[in-house]
Parts: sequence; C-alpha cells; structure tokens
Amino acid sequence: MRVLLAGGGTAGHTSPLLATADALRRLDLATEITCLGTREGLEARLVPEAGLPLEFVPRVPLPRRPGPDLLRTPTRLRAARAAALEVVDRTRPDVVVGFGGYVSVPAYLAARKRGVPIVVHEGNAIPGIANKLGARMTRHVATSFPDSDLPHAAWTGLPIRRLISTMDRAALRAEALDAFGLRDDRPVLMVTGGSQGAARINAAVSGAAADLAAAGVQVLHIVGPQHELSVASGDVPYVVLPYVDRMDLAYAAADAVLCRAGSNTVTEVSGVGLPAIYVPLPIGNGEQALNARPVVDAGGGLLVADAALTPEWVAASVPGLLTDADRLVAMGAAAQGVIPLDADDKLARMIVDAAGTAS
Repeated sequence: MRVLLAGGGTAGHTSPLLATADALRRLDLATEITCLGTREGLEARLVPEAGLPLEFVPRVPLPRRPGPDLLRTPTRLRAARAAALEVVDRTRPDVVVGFGGYVSVPAYLAARKRGVPIVVHEGNAIPGIANKLGARMTRHVATSFPDSDLPHAAWTGLPIRRLISTMDRAALRAEALDAFGLRDDRPVLMVTGGSQGAARINAAVSGAAADLAAAGVQVLHIVGPQHELSVASGDVPYVVLPYVDRMDLAYAAADAVLCRAGSNTVTEVSGVGLPAIYVPLPIGNGEQALNARPVVDAGGGLLVADAALTPEWVAASVPGLLTDADRLVAMGAAAQGVIPLDADDKLARMIVDAAGTAS
C-alpha cells in the first residue's frame, strides 16, 4: 500500500501525521509512505528527522477575512494544486490523508482529480477551512474530539507519539527529576506555551517566581526557542529551558502543567494523567477553549482566559493547587481517560479501509 500524508505548518498538524505514519508501519512494514508539506513549516525539519520522504507544495494561506490575500488565493491554490498533482502522479498513492492546514487543500483537490480515496483527520474541536472542504469529498473522516459537525465524522482521538501514550510516569519520575536538576521533596509545575512558546505565559509565571518559591513549588519552564527568560533559582529550583526533546521526561517530572490548549497538548497532558491549567490562545475561532472543555468538565483541569493570566493570578492560585496532593491526585485521575490514546491505530485502520475502496 502507498500512502500520501499531507499536513504541516505547525506541530498540531505535523505531530499526528508522524504518529500515524508509525502506526501504519506497525500494521505493515511494507507500507510506502510519502509526506506532503511546505518548506516553511516545522515538517521541513521534523519529517526528514523521522526518516520519511517529504515532498513540497507552495504555502497557501486561507484568509478568514476579505483583503488582498483573499484575492490572491485562487492563483496560489492553482499552483499548489498543480504541485500536488505532480506528486500524486509520481508516487501513485492508494490513499491520500490530510491533517488540515495549508498543505491539505491542494492534496485533497489533487486526490479528487485523480480519483484517489481521501481520509481526513481534524485535530481541533472546531474544524478548519481545509478539512471542511476535505470532508465533503470523502466518507472517511476522523476527529480528535466528539460532537464534530463534520459530515461522516468518527471520533478517534488525536494520534500522538507512542513515547507519550505508553509512558509510565511513576517509573520515569526519578530519572526525570535528575535530568532537569529538580528535587524529589517538592512539587513541580511544568510550564509550556507550545512548540513556539507564549510570551504572556512566560511573563505571568516568571513574575510570580518568588511566590512559587516561597510555597516550595519548583518550576520546569519551557519558554520556547525564540524566547529568553532569566529567573533566579535558589533552594527551590526554577529551571528555564528553550526546548525539550524528551517530553516524556518533562511530563514524568511534573505534578501539574500550565499550558496552552492546542489539541496535541490537551491530548498528551490529560492522557498521561496530569492536572492542567489551560490558557487558550486568544486568537483564532476559539477552538483551544473547546479542546480543553471535556477535560475541564471532567474535573481534570482549570480553564483561565489569556487576559486573566497575570503574575498576581499565578501567585494567588497556583501554589495552593500544587501543594494540595489529594487534589492533584483527584484531578489527574479525572483527566486520564477523557481522550482516547489509541487514535494512531484507529486512524491507521481507517486509512487501510479507505485504500481498499479504490476502484
């Protein structure tokens, strides 16, 4: 079987693509996988690092509002579709799988033109423009969250790395604390703004560093590769890192997480049983708040508006949570199991089924 996986631009599209590729190869090592992306996105680095071939199409933003970019979209889309058609004709996939974003629209259009079955995976609670289009071209539609309004949608969850979905936090705890220079007698707050970091989260938590230390709360703060932060660390460690390759160790070290609410983050954090303070990105169509809602409603997390996240809020709210062991245990148990962790296998089987429908 030959599969073309289209997705990129952000970790939210690239990470599930890579997890799905691994699941497909577990089903059948002979599966030939080609990925479709852009030169500007994270996939340009992450896909080759995973050992997968990557083909490129031009980046085509899909504007939500009228303006010059909207007028240029048809011309750009024709060029991207032509590039995708060239890849489809050369690689001759049995099925095309799209994960949304800039890359998926030309892939969907090329697949329809050549009569190749399409599978759509939507990562967010609110579908994006690309997948709304793709879902009209196929009956094979998978979603990360329930109650999607996409036609023919089946709730599978979001494919995530096996490194995370199968991890044993307790077994890794000692190694993780040692790796980050953290103590084993103090609670740990992990802070992350996603793959690129978040300036407001960085400022709010670092601004409350003295209050966290006074309460005995250690901090593992992943600020993002483009951000810098200097925080004095005394007897209670405050560890600042630009990026972490071993997120399994970061999760194992943490007792709770303060983070954005992208679909990948929500799935991983809740899946490993970590209580979370979700701070949805305030731009877009509000999908991040909806991503976190099932976990929050189950009691596994708190939801805080971006504008409300200040050093004063962190100082008033976070120490009490991190030093309440019983509450942390209850929240972690509530979070775990809300979102399925076998989406990679479910989506892989859907892809195999879709490929079998080719005439």
